[in-house]
Amino acid sequence: MRISRLGFAAATAVTCVLTCGVSGPAQADPRPRSMSLSAQQRTMLLDATQRFRDVRKAVAAGYVPTRDCVPGMGFHYSDPQLSADPRINPRRPEILLYVAGPHGSVRLAGLEYFRPDADGDLGTDGDRPYLLGHPFNGPMAGHPVPPGHPPMPVHYDLHVWLYEHNPAGELATENPEVTCG
Repeated sequence: MRISRLGFAAATAVTCVLTCGVSGPAQADPRPRSMSLSAQQRTMLLDATQRFRDVRKAVAAGYVPTRDCVPGMGFHYSDPQLSADPRINPRRPEILLYVAGPHGSVRLAGLEYFRPDADGDLGTDGDRPYLLGHPFNGPMAGHPVPPGHPPMPVHYDLHVWLYEHNPAGELATENPEVTCG
């Protein structure tokens, strides 16, 4: 079981980079949702992730880069082990979001938290995860995957635009200011 979970997680890292832009919620969450973090939450996440502003430190910590930029999200660097773990640790996001910087570099723009849906049913959300009191988006269908990769399951995710301003909200899925051109 562990091998297949790690295989899925690696495929998720590649797949999400190519297709996460279509990740709106399949089912509306009836609870009110704040689109921002408190100052204390923001400080905790900044303290925990600021080292990843240096993309080399992210790669050394196990985040796998992808080549393709997703409009509205940027480049995804995913940690396969964290993606396979059903626990959500606010200090270790499953995915780091980078945007293009000068001279071919990238700079950290945000964080993405990810968890597969336990029952795989788009019509139920009893296992919806939360990050610091904020509900994840979903459940949503798995995105298309490259040939030869295991299918991506129904899942939940939550983006946190911690390092790049997002006029749509700090916790919005897409950032209209992030372009790939």
